[in-house]
Formats: sequence, C-alpha cells, structure tokens
Amino acid sequence: MTERLYYTDSFLYEFDAHVLEILPASQAEARPAVILDRTAFYPTSGGQVFDTGSIVSREGGAQIQPKVIEVAERDDGAVLHFLDEATPLRAGLEIHGTIDTARRRDHMQQHSGQHVLSAAFIRLFNMPTVSFHMGDDYCSIDLETKSANPHQLAEAEKLANEIILEDRPVDIHFVTQQEAQGLGLRKLPPIDKGELRLIDIRDFDLTACGGTHVGRTGQIGCILLRKTEKVRQGIRVEFVCGQRAVRTARQDYIALAEAAGLLSSHIWDVPQQIRKSQEEAKAPRRQREKLLEELAEQQAFHMLAETPEQNGRKLIVEVFPDRDLPYIKLLAQKLTRSKSGVIALLGTTMGSPSVVTASSAGESCDLGALLKEALTTYGGRGGGSKDMAQGGVPEPESAQKLLSELAGRLGGARPQARG
Repeated sequence: MTERLYYTDSFLYEFDAHVLEILPASQAEARPAVILDRTAFYPTSGGQVFDTGSIVSREGGAQIQPKVIEVAERDDGAVLHFLDEATPLRAGLEIHGTIDTARRRDHMQQHSGQHVLSAAFIRLFNMPTVSFHMGDDYCSIDLETKSANPHQLAEAEKLANEIILEDRPVDIHFVTQQEAQGLGLRKLPPIDKGELRLIDIRDFDLTACGGTHVGRTGQIGCILLRKTEKVRQGIRVEFVCGQRAVRTARQDYIALAEAAGLLSSHIWDVPQQIRKSQEEAKAPRRQREKLLEELAEQQAFHMLAETPEQNGRKLIVEVFPDRDLPYIKLLAQKLTRSKSGVIALLGTTMGSPSVVTASSAGESCDLGALLKEALTTYGGRGGGSKDMAQGGVPEPESAQKLLSELAGRLGGARPQARG
C-alpha cells in the first residue's frame, strides 16, 4: 500500500520516498512504471485526472531523472507511476519526486470549484450531482434533473462565486463510515471504505472525496458556466474555474470581438446582427425556391403535353445532365400530382448520379420495390414508397441504363437526355 501524501497536504509539490518495485515495459503495458512507499502524485480517480512531474535519484554518482507521464491506482492500493522511458531505478533506492505545480494547482481549482458548484445546485434547486468529469480544457457535472433553465444556471453560478469571494476555509477531516452517517454529507460513498476523507467547505458543503483541493475558496478564483446539454443521467453542465476561466473568457471575447468587427457592430449587438443577416439571407433563398417551383411547373406542363398517352397512362423517362437531385424530385412531384395516370422516371448526372421514380395516386405498380431491385443490379442504393422512390448509382451511364430497364418493364420508351 502506498502512503498518499496529498491526502493531508494538497500543496505538497516535492517529497522524498523509496522505490518499492519496478514494473518494466511489457506486451500488456508498453510503459515502465515504478511503485513508491509514499507519493504526492495523484492517480486518476473520482473524476479528477492524474498529476505529472518527475522522479530524481542518484545511482553510482549519476543522476537519474525520468518523467512521470501518468499515475494510476492498482486494485491493491499501490500507486503506479508510469515513466516516459526505461529506467535503471531499483527497489530500495531513495528518490525525490517533483509535481508539475501548474497542473496540480489547476486541478485543485477545478475540483474544489466543482464541490462549490454542486453544493450550489443542491441548495438552490435540489439538483444533485451524479458524476463529475475533468478534462484538459473544461470540466462538467451531470445533474439529476429533467431540465435546468438559464435563470437557474445563472443563480447557481452567482452563489458559487459568492462563496469563492467569501474565501471560506476548506478543511480536511478523516472519519469512519459510521461517524459520517450523522454529519449531513452531501453525498456518501456507495460502499463502505472504512475511514473516509471529508472535504469541508466551511458552513456550505461537506462531502467525501479523495482528490486534491484548495485551502480556501478564494484560491479557486472564479467559476464560469459554459453550456448545458441533455444526457442520459439528466443535464450536463460544462464549467471552468480559476485560470481556465480567465483563459476561456479571453478566448470568448476575442472571438466575439472579431465577429463584431466583421458585422461592424458592438459585441453586445452580435446576436441581433446575426439574426438580421440570417433573415436577409432567407429572402434570396425563398425567391430562388419560388423560381424553381415555377420552372418545374412550366417544364412539367410541356413534358406532359409532349408525351403521348398509351393505354390510359403517360410514362415520362428523361435524364438531366444540368439539374440536381432536389430539382428532379420537384419535377417528378409536379408531373405526377398535376394529372392522374402519370409515371415519371427521371435521372440526373449532375454531381452524384441519381434517379427518381414517381407515379400519380392510384397506379398499381410499386415503384419503390422496382427501383430497389434495379439499384442492386447496378451497385446503387436507395428506396422509397410505392408512389415515390430515389437512389444513387456509381456511374452516369448507370442512370441511363437503369431507367431504360425500368421503362422496359413498365412498357415504355428508353430515357432521353436533355442538354
């Protein structure tokens, strides 16, 4: 069992220890690792990620200084310090460990900030935290609730930052599981772990936790809520604390200021300007859609007029090299909805070669099934309903051949190509 020095002092960045065991690289684990009798390196656990740093020792007058690139906990309680390279360290050797101070301080700010934020959601809205994740750029908590509106998020953020501003003490206590039952913990561990380590934010939050934490809430700096999303457990709230919050706010401001400059507006007016631009962009699109609608109606009228009726039905088969798939779908609808007894077999070789089949209501043929069968022959994919279906084929020539085959099965002519 490795003695964990960070349990009692999260600000311990250097320590002395002895090597208990060396685990050389293997097929199962490509990185060598070392087990120490005591360590200040935090292993990934409870949502908090591991510390990094270095181990220094002198063996035979030569200094050995491998880097610690990851720290993990083994089932028997030993802490594995994974190294960046093979090392001549040996069991019994005395080492001096150094923690990456900036990384540790960042993790302390994020983890303590999470405790404050989770307690704020409980106090204000009775929304318990069911999980916590710490990433390299942001952190998140999952709240057990069906919804969280912007007002609730703002209120929880406000209360959390008030607790930070008050610079309350953050104390560490060790109690038994039985003693913890009557202390009003925000969350008890799911299993009996014997002695519990409690993080006590004075008169605000008390919870069991094995992570590294600040000594006073003022050291968190600040908490900035970023966004929310619906997840299986409830609502996920993304946040950042301390220097991360400052960096994130700076990045947000730079992006917003650049957007404001492009729109020739104040940063606070950017949303309004974007909405205005979106509305202005819709007008040409609506006009284009109207023109295409009119064009399709006119083209359908002429195609119907030019196509002779055979056995009480008009079968229209054409391939368009200069019209895209959305247009030929629109054209197929115009052809088959303006008159009964019409079957349209249309194709396009513009972009990805595609075909569309459509029929007026009441036709007995199942175009969806026919097209799906034909597409299999030509290496294409698609499908649809009895009255309308579509699909893609690998080559332009395949569209011509496929429609010709369908036309033959329906008793019509070969497809024409329009220039």
